[in-house]
Amino acid sequence: MFESYERRIEQIVPVLNKYGIKSLEEAKEICDEKGVNVFRIVREIQPICFDNACWAYTVGAAIAIKKNCKNAAECAEAIGEGLQSFCIPGSVADDRKVGLGHGNLAAMLLREETKCFAFLAGHESFAAAEGAIGIAKSANKVRREPLRVILNGLGKDAAQVISRINGFTYVKTEFDFYTGKVSVVEEISYSNGERSKVRCYGSNDVREGVAIMHLEGVDVSITGNSTNPTRFQHPVAGTYKKECTMQGKKYFSVASGGGTGRTLHPDNMGSGPASYGMTDTMGRMHSDAQFAGSSSVPAHVEMMGLIRHAEIILWLGRLWLLLLSWQLKTDEKQHLTSLTRIKKTSTYPRTPSSFLILVA
Repeated sequence: MFESYERRIEQIVPVLNKYGIKSLEEAKEICDEKGVNVFRIVREIQPICFDNACWAYTVGAAIAIKKNCKNAAECAEAIGEGLQSFCIPGSVADDRKVGLGHGNLAAMLLREETKCFAFLAGHESFAAAEGAIGIAKSANKVRREPLRVILNGLGKDAAQVISRINGFTYVKTEFDFYTGKVSVVEEISYSNGERSKVRCYGSNDVREGVAIMHLEGVDVSITGNSTNPTRFQHPVAGTYKKECTMQGKKYFSVASGGGTGRTLHPDNMGSGPASYGMTDTMGRMHSDAQFAGSSSVPAHVEMMGLIRHAEIILWLGRLWLLLLSWQLKTDEKQHLTSLTRIKKTSTYPRTPSSFLILVA
């Protein structure tokens, strides 16, 4: 029926039964009755996906329907349950609850309470904010207030180069190490329109990176990989998490990156699929959700025990498309509102695979 069926099915069945669903076939029937063609939606977004991805989203969509979810965030969380059920027992993905993590991340980005989303990166990929734009476009289809997106990475020159190449707004800051305050000294927009709305910051060190997070009031962030994960991304996220907790502010931290799933870094060598390297450990210390290895390479994702697909950014797109399809069938008022938004929105963005090298 799908890849690694015999390794997954014993974990899938109890989840189905929990919601009164007897089999995978019945889950598909539930979706079909509501006019939600999950297989078509998933494959339209990513034609190279494997069958287990289609079935995982089918289970998630059926759960959302069974739970009678009424809004986008609730649907995302329900779909996350379906994705989690497909994580191979005993795998890295199962241990980290990657399916639930993706659902919870999507839910956070879809909620109006979330105002700002940040990529914490080493600025090693010029395509980084292409993913930022993709996430914002997807989430904004069902949000009343547009999601603000920033990049926060190590190096001011790198931030300006990325901004200039991609058409973002470079925000130059100055950090006072005596007072701990950061100030904006210059803003340069390298384009007009939606690209200019992505604000790109370059930090000199962790303290400035944390100050920038406070300056923008970041609600959700995701770490990048490869460059400076132990010198910048994870320390910034961890410190900001502690300070938000002290302030009573809700902050959802996602630990991603090749360093959390593969053996790319000197401090992570030899960790293998278990991946208990330094970057993995740091991610476990602060994250609300931790992803499984390189989601840009299907074989790596399969090794981690996750459903086999390539592009992590499209999880959110799939989640939104599934829940939107169902909402259009169940609520006429929502139907009209959503159609209006769709007409004003361009087609779903394709994210360059080079971006996934950063966020995977």
